[in-house]
Parts: sequence; C-alpha cells; structure tokens
Amino acid sequence: MNLPATRAAFPDLGEPKLAQLSLFAEGLLEWNQHINLISRKDEAEFEVHHLLHALSIAKLVAFVPGTRILDVGTGGGLPGLPLAVLFPDCRFVLVDSIGKKIKVVQDLIDRMGLTNVQAIQQRAEQAEAPFDFVVSRAVTRLNDFLPWIQNKMSGAHRNDLENGVLYLKGGDLREELAEIDWKSSVYHLDRLFPQPFFETKQLVHLVKPAHKKAGPAFTLRPA
Repeated sequence: MNLPATRAAFPDLGEPKLAQLSLFAEGLLEWNQHINLISRKDEAEFEVHHLLHALSIAKLVAFVPGTRILDVGTGGGLPGLPLAVLFPDCRFVLVDSIGKKIKVVQDLIDRMGLTNVQAIQQRAEQAEAPFDFVVSRAVTRLNDFLPWIQNKMSGAHRNDLENGVLYLKGGDLREELAEIDWKSSVYHLDRLFPQPFFETKQLVHLVKPAHKKAGPAFTLRPA
C-alpha cells in the first residue's frame, strides 16, 4: 500500500516506517475479512479514516523517548500501533477486553516487527500504571471513560504536553465536556488535514485536575 495521504502529511517519515505502516494497513484489512474491526464500507478509505486519523496525535505531541502510552479499547490496534511506528523509543500497552481483537493486534505486531508494544486482553481499569498518556478513539462517552483511567497517569511530566488523555472523537463535544471536571483543550483536525473526513473530527487533550472543581475547565484551542 503506497499511503499517499500519509506521505503528504508526514513528509519526513522515511521509507522504513512507511513500510511498517503499509504492513499494518494490509494486515488489518486482511483480518477484517474474518473479524469485524472496521466497517466493510470503510475499507476503501482506510488510510484517511483510520491510519491518518490515528497519526493525528503525532501532530500534537512528539513523544520523547521513554514515554509510556496506554491505548484503551484498541480494537485492531488503533491508534496505538501507528503511533508505535512513529515513536520506537516509547513503550505502548494496547488493551482490549475482546480476546480475538488482541489476537489480531499481536499478529500485526509480529508482522511489523515492533518491539515496543505489548498487547493484553484486559479492561482499562486492570492496566498496570503509571502511564504518561492514555490514548483512545471514541470508545464511549467521556464521563464514562475517564473513571476507567483516572488513576493511570504519572505525575512526572517528561513531554512538552502535560500528561493526560488524548481522545479522538467527532461531532459537537460541548455537552460531553460540560459533564466532566478535567481540564480540556480541543484541537480541530481539519486544520491539520485537507480531507473532508476531518471537518467534524477533533483531538481532545484532557488533564485530571489536582483538586475537584465546581465546574468544567474547557478551553477551545486551534490546532
């Protein structure tokens, strides 16, 4: 798979990493014929709708070596596996409660030759902390998701971005953000990528408050 959109968005990525991402895309689409990982109707748009979407996190933060990232509800390895390609000196733990999906992820890890990823069948609450970041692609509503991982973040910050959650989600998020008391910054992905798919897509950075507050801390920041 040539990955033209990924090449355009990340011109300095290099052929070895692009080859790994191509193996990931081809492997996931192959598995999708047997296990429902993404919509069959979406297969033709896999690069933009799934791979590039996952890689948008790398536009916000370049994880420094040693960063630990937990991918919750990884499904077929998104967003964790593409990010693990871009950041080989970071440690990724990918969890999903469905065993057959973790089987797929482990096969993809093997095909790609990744040595910085661990795939585990478990719930997010069972993941062994601490992590610098938790990443996820819209597995549930934020006020349901955050209790699962609220005690998973390290208090020692090593990246330019404060430790917390990086959550990919679409649509109007104002109601969801009003339900939580975590500090939040919203990055609109259509400012990063020209494809129409990203017009309603956002990346939300969430930081747990040091103390409980009366209301939400919500700031809207451009990408």
